[in-house]
Parts: sequence; C-alpha cells; structure tokens
Amino acid sequence: MTYLPTPYVSVDVDVLDRNVARMAAFTRERDLALRPHAKTHKCLEIARRQLAAGAVGLTVATVAEAEVFAAAGCEDLFIAYPLWVDQARGARLREVAARAVVRVGVDSAESAQALVRHAGRDIEVMVEVDSGHHRSGVRPADAAAVALAADKAGLRVRGVFTFPGHGYGPALAEGVAAEEAVALVEAADAMRAAGFDPDVVSGGSTPTASWSHVAALNEIRPGVYVFNDAQQVELGVCDFDDVALAVVATVVSRSADHVILDAGGKVLGADRSAWATGHGRLPDLPDARITALSEHHATVTVPPGADLPERGSRLRVVPNHVCATVNLADELIAVSGGEIVDRWAVAARGANT
Repeated sequence: MTYLPTPYVSVDVDVLDRNVARMAAFTRERDLALRPHAKTHKCLEIARRQLAAGAVGLTVATVAEAEVFAAAGCEDLFIAYPLWVDQARGARLREVAARAVVRVGVDSAESAQALVRHAGRDIEVMVEVDSGHHRSGVRPADAAAVALAADKAGLRVRGVFTFPGHGYGPALAEGVAAEEAVALVEAADAMRAAGFDPDVVSGGSTPTASWSHVAALNEIRPGVYVFNDAQQVELGVCDFDDVALAVVATVVSRSADHVILDAGGKVLGADRSAWATGHGRLPDLPDARITALSEHHATVTVPPGADLPERGSRLRVVPNHVCATVNLADELIAVSGGEIVDRWAVAARGANT
C-alpha cells in the first residue's frame, strides 16, 4: 500500500458501498423516500453513489452546500435549515434554483416573508416542527400557521419535517422515533385541516432510521450511515465492520500505560457526548480508549498488562462524530482491499454560509 504521511482520513470503499446499498434497500422495502444528508460526507463521489442507488435527492445544511452539489449536477436539494435570507443569500438561492429544484426549511412567518422578499417565489418550503430535540422548529400544532403565512407570501408549501436529534443517546432511538411520528402526524393533520396537502413528511436520523414509522412519514434523511462512527458503534447501531471511515495515525510517543498519536482535535474533531467512552475508538485495539485530545495529540490508554503499540506503528482511529472529522479534511483517501484506489476532494468543506 502507498505510504502516505499521517494523519490522513481513509475511506473503505467496499464498506461504504455496502452501507449505501443497505440503506437504499431498507427504504425501498418500506416505500420510504431516501434523501441522505450530504453534510456528513461533503463529497461529490459519495453523493453520486447515493443518487445512483435510488436516493430521490440530497439534504444539505447551507446554501453553500447546495451551490456545490447543484454545480455538480444534483437536481433536487432540500436545505433542511430555517434559513434567514437576506439580499445576498437570496441572490445565491435564485442561482441554485435555476439549476435544481430547491426546498428550504421555514419555522416562522417572518422567515417565509424574507425568503420571498429576497429569493422570489421559485423556492419550495417545508415547515419545520420540533419533535422533542428542542432546537429549531415550531410546535406541531403551529405548523399550519406557518404554512398559511408561507402560502400567503406566495410560496409553495410541500410538507413538514423534523429532526429527531435527541435520539443520540443509549437506548433512546425507539422512543424518540415514536415521538417523531406523533409530532409529524399532528403537524400534517393540522396542515390538512388548514387546506394543505403535505405530500412530503420527512424525518429520520441514522440512530432512529430503523425505527421509522412508515404510517407517519414518507421520507427520511439519515447522513452518518454512509460512514458510521464511534457514536453509532457505542449506540449499538452498527459494528466496527460497518464503519467505512477512519483516521490513520502514527504512534509518536510511548509511556508506561499509554501512547500518543499524531491525530488530535484538528483532525478528529473535538465532539464527545457525555456517554461516549472516549474521544474516538480504535477498532484494532477495542479495549483501548482515547482518554485525552489536544490539537495534535491523542492520548491512547490501554488496560493494565496489555501490549503497547510500538513507536512508528500506525493505528486506525474511528472518530466520535464523523461529520466534524470530514469537515476538517481536504480529501478522503479511498481504499479497497488495502490499496489506495482514489483520492476524493471534500468539495463542500467549509461551505458554512
């Protein structure tokens, strides 16, 4: 295998393709539309794989991400975010809408009015509701009021969406998916009572995807599934064999009970949930833990009596939150059968506006 300087971000193409195919089959069997969230990978080659496998379009988080994927030929984009649109952002949205069907999240009359004022009426909207994550989104009962305001402003209201982000915790996914279903049904019913036909009812995340209530929604937007990460392993969503992305790092220092790797927070990302057992996991040393993370150091502690890796040896680190890791990388090293087969640019890296 070509010897690259560490740290670098490696993607096992065979595992990635298996993950893409598995989620596509899961949604197809349940008659769910799959609109994967591209903020996870930010990569054109991976987006093309998802679309070829049957995804109806892509979800993105920002106008800048939409610009990248529209320029590459994606014709159906949902910006799953309650944008506040000013004149400059509106002009950019109009340019994207000239290339692709674009939907935008709204959760207030004011945001809908600003969207029309600065971007025009060629943008479809989805009303965001809060299903328990308590971030953005209105109460399900208030979805109709937002839809009426958007309609009055001249926008086409396509449906309703939510993000069940509070499902990221041990043993929470099933209950959170049930809360998601209740919220979406209430919101969709309220919109129908107000005269709307919400043909898109959208939810889903990687932890909750397998619990999706098909009677309540018809589209899901998981993102992390394409790679998986240490959080998904520790939540029981997948095994290490299902993890496609890892940071390859070198042991640069060695002590009595720990080693230091050359991949710190500037490569791995600093996210660590309260329930996580470390700052990432090492599939080749499953009992070891990353107990401290600096900008360019990862402290890997091994159990008493375990052999320590030698200086100069290389280890794979699975990050806690893969989305943060990818956004820190310029490229992904595509590997198949232990050999480098390609280098993929992180095309939407830093596309945060």
